[in-house]
Amino acid sequence: MERDRIDRIVSALRARDVMAHRADEGVYEFGIRVVIPDGSEALWTVRKSVELGAEVLRDGVLIGFVPHIPGSEDFTEEQTVEAIATARYSLEGLRPARRTDD
Repeated sequence: MERDRIDRIVSALRARDVMAHRADEGVYEFGIRVVIPDGSEALWTVRKSVELGAEVLRDGVLIGFVPHIPGSEDFTEEQTVEAIATARYSLEGLRPARRTDD
């Protein structure tokens, strides 16, 4: 079950001193919320059919994205933990959020 997988990944991240939590995103949809030392949060999408990537928010406002990791839809749990634990959240490393005018 996806929830159990997310819980295992969160436990492994916490063992590496990453402030990670399961994010309940909807009915049977889960992600991982990582608290970044500057007070921002990264919301990681962790689903088998989707490349691993994250939205980074500060005070609830989207400030950028961690670029999707090519091939990550086939990552093992260990590879997923490594990718999240070693992600760089500096503004220079993020893809900026863009405003779309409709």
